[in-house]
Amino acid sequence: MKHIAVIGSGTMGNGIAHVFAQSGYRVNMVDLSTEQLEKAKATITANLDRMVKKGVIDEAVKKATLENLKTCNNLPQAVKDADLVVEAATENPVTKKKIFEELDHLTK
Repeated sequence: MKHIAVIGSGTMGNGIAHVFAQSGYRVNMVDLSTEQLEKAKATITANLDRMVKKGVIDEAVKKATLENLKTCNNLPQAVKDADLVVEAATENPVTKKKIFEELDHLTK
C-alpha cells in the first residue's frame, strides 16, 4: 500500500492526511473547496512547524511529509491510483451516499 486518498479536508480529514503523509504514504487530500484545501494544508504545515519547534520531528521529516501530501478538487483523479480511500467528508447522509456511490465506480 503506497497511495491513499482522503476525502474531506476538514478537522478529521486533514489530521488523517497528515498522519499518513508523515508515515511515508503518498496522500491525495480531496475536497470540493479549494479554499478549504488551502486552509487544511496551512493547518498541517503549522502543526508540523509546532512539532519541529518541540523537537518531535526535524525539518527533513516536515519536508518529506509535505512532499507526500497533494491536494485535489477532482474525486476521480484523487482516487485513481489509491490503494486505500478514507472518507472524512461532512456529516451529511446524502453527501456521504453520493460519495460512496461514486467511489464504487471509481476505485479498484
